[in-house]
Amino acid sequence: MRSVKNLGRFVTAGACLFAIVALTGDSASARPKYNSVMSKLYPELTKKHGKKDKLSCAVCHPSKSKKKKNNYGVAMGKNVGKKNQSDLEIIKESIVKAEKEKSATEDKTFGDLIKAGELPGTKDEVE
Repeated sequence: MRSVKNLGRFVTAGACLFAIVALTGDSASARPKYNSVMSKLYPELTKKHGKKDKLSCAVCHPSKSKKKKNNYGVAMGKNVGKKNQSDLEIIKESIVKAEKEKSATEDKTFGDLIKAGELPGTKDEVE
């Protein structure tokens, strides 16, 4: 009887662990809605620079630290309103507004770079 109880506890613990991993396993992207909106808004840029039909976080974050942003990430973030914005329309508006801002490339806006098929942000951290 004792071994059956232990087996039941082991199976229950394993199932709980599996559920936790399954539910949190896809949370590597801190702002997945930002990636989704940008990837849909710029399909040609996504084809050229994306993986699995999505742009990476590196468009706005040049390093592994997601707290650091490049110049494009800062420009987009100014218009998003709040940290971890979830309203897709506001995210889209902030991306479109950032197109008009001046990039680090002389005489080019972020929108000019995107239309040319280039990633808009620099590899340097700004914030």
